[in-house]
Amino acid sequence: MESVILDYADTAGCAKWKRTYSPHQRKSSRSLRRAGRAVVSLIAALTFPCFSSAQTSSTGEYDLKAAFLFHFAQFVEWPEAAFKDSSSPLTYCTIGDDPFHGALETTLSGKAIGARSFRVLHFKQPQEIQGCQVLFIGAEEKRLLPPILEGSKDNSVLIVGDSEHFAKDGGMIGFLLEENKIRFEINLEATKKAKLKISSKLLALAKTVIGSQGGT
Repeated sequence: MESVILDYADTAGCAKWKRTYSPHQRKSSRSLRRAGRAVVSLIAALTFPCFSSAQTSSTGEYDLKAAFLFHFAQFVEWPEAAFKDSSSPLTYCTIGDDPFHGALETTLSGKAIGARSFRVLHFKQPQEIQGCQVLFIGAEEKRLLPPILEGSKDNSVLIVGDSEHFAKDGGMIGFLLEENKIRFEINLEATKKAKLKISSKLLALAKTVIGSQGGT
């Protein structure tokens, strides 16, 4: 499957995005043009404004990851049983120390998907986690991934993280930072077990998809 990579470069605190293609994709430009307007629209949606030079690279990185998390939710379908009712908010959760430092709340403020608004909860221990549709596990909390996976196996929770090999270790979406480029991998097998449907539009943007292809 051909995919578009979104490259992030932080030059003097200014976050910039561009589309890049693999050598094979350059040879297949005609096929890429036929990939559909939907993918182009997603690329446009994931283009962010330049950050102030006063911000650190780390701060800019998590501002962008917060924006990714918002857009991920637009391309994931949860079963009805994952929510209390049709107007219940879509809840983002973090565990342990919050690497976003408020950026996630800022990104989601005033936004909604259909009738669902967003809320953010922060937990310290895995046994406290409840009511989440998206759970972010920072690299510093990697040790918590096994008990979280065990505790959430009967729930439809999109588990996202940025520790090394996160998706391969059972997480659902793992961020990668390669030479100032933010990319992500998707573990499709894990999302299917959680009864989550991942749009083919999102799969097309992943660097790697683990498991059989699918989506809508």
